[in-house]
Amino acid sequence: MAKIAFILLCHKDPGAIIDQAERLTAAGDCMAIHFDATADPVAYKKIREALDDNPNVAFAKKRIKCGWGEWSLVQATLHAMRAAVDEFPRATHFYMLSGDCMAIKSATYAHEALDAEDVDYIESFDFFASDWIKTGMKADRLIYRHWFNERARKWLFYTSYELQKKLGLKRDIPADLQMMIGSQWWCLRRRTVEWVLDFTRDRPDVMRFFKTTWIPDETFFQTVVRHLVPSAEIKTRTLTFLMFTDYGMPVTFYNDHYDLLLSQEFLFARKASPDALELKERLGDLYASERMDFQTSNEGQTLFKFLTGRGRIGRRFAPRFWERESSLGRERELMVIACKKWHVAKRLLSRVLEHTELKGAEYLFDEEGAVLPDLGGIQTTLDKRTRHRRALMRLLYDHYEQNRMVICLDPSNLDLLTDLFADNSTTRLLEIDCRFEDEYLLGHAKRVGLAGEMTPQDTIDRLLPTVRQNFLYESDQIKDADFPNYFKISENVPRRDNVAPLMAFLDVTEDTAHEILNIDYLFED
Repeated sequence: MAKIAFILLCHKDPGAIIDQAERLTAAGDCMAIHFDATADPVAYKKIREALDDNPNVAFAKKRIKCGWGEWSLVQATLHAMRAAVDEFPRATHFYMLSGDCMAIKSATYAHEALDAEDVDYIESFDFFASDWIKTGMKADRLIYRHWFNERARKWLFYTSYELQKKLGLKRDIPADLQMMIGSQWWCLRRRTVEWVLDFTRDRPDVMRFFKTTWIPDETFFQTVVRHLVPSAEIKTRTLTFLMFTDYGMPVTFYNDHYDLLLSQEFLFARKASPDALELKERLGDLYASERMDFQTSNEGQTLFKFLTGRGRIGRRFAPRFWERESSLGRERELMVIACKKWHVAKRLLSRVLEHTELKGAEYLFDEEGAVLPDLGGIQTTLDKRTRHRRALMRLLYDHYEQNRMVICLDPSNLDLLTDLFADNSTTRLLEIDCRFEDEYLLGHAKRVGLAGEMTPQDTIDRLLPTVRQNFLYESDQIKDADFPNYFKISENVPRRDNVAPLMAFLDVTEDTAHEILNIDYLFED
């Protein structure tokens, strides 16, 4: 029977780490922990005091300071792997986890799943031939040397990078390696882990190469495992279920995601909210159980593709969809209608433009085919509009010869909204609270490829609550952002109750607001 040694890299929340270690080791598995050397020493002391007496928990013998995108993350993983290999001779599999991962199957199920096939589970795609990196830096991650932390020492990072490009200081990739890329969440067999550790001692040339590679935790293990292990013994997938937003940030799971998580064809999920106490308790009890009756399906994979369809940004802390070219101007006002049902926002905008002197544009940052005037080419593609957001907006103000404008925006664009409110212009936000009937959710799922005409009904029944919850989560994020000049109207209340917020949002008279809302297919009577 498989016995798992979990490799845990962490830097905060000692209580959650202790709970996680106790949950997983209670089922007979074990864990090796690396706690970031930059983290609070009091937190580390708390973890050691709680877990030192647990024979199934080991700690990396050397702690290092970790930084995102740096070799230090790989080095910390190797330290934890060595501790696990030394301390747990009976461990058969080594599973990479983060502090906010949770088991979504029982330990019995996980062990039998690992015993079923003698393979390693690791995403390992050809670095150059695959499209795993959709946008941003690709080959330059490898062929140039990156000595500085992109987040902490941004100027040095990009100055050294540009200087190398200017001087043509490219370097060769180790000739015998096929460079691979993939998620850092892997599960490897003991033999493979031992081979990897031997490789780190035997190939100092490769170690030197990766130490100055950017984001090596997405390439080092993926490349070395593919180099050492026959392809037939590698499953190019992760056993950890995770989804990303359009901005490359992981989706957070909450208490009401329990059923969704159990139905996915994965053993763990990332990442659970620190506030999802009920979810963590239920999943902890599940791992300790002997339950085997899981009805799994593939809609998690579809959701993953849907949420990452716009591609991962090559730089985690990349510029937003636009660059901060300049302010829109203190004298200007921007009114934003945020609504998930695009047709509803478009109808409202049409009424606003009809009954006021305002000008505006429909989902110009969301819809490739948004109708815009000729602005010299900047308006031609969604990519150009988003990269040069401020320039586009200024040109629209100039084109309309007005200082007040209304646009529509999808609620998922929280970063864009945040940036708009950071401008020194006056920004107002009107959120439209919509009803999300099953018929609409199914239509949306089909439009974006989450479902098709042949999708089984039981899959649809599990999918629709997830889509609905995602919409509600976007709305909650807007509320939590606490934007000034925020107003809300709703499809679920009588039309008269929407008059006052619309008046304040548009700065119009009561009669004008009534006239705008006087349309049968927009709101209830």
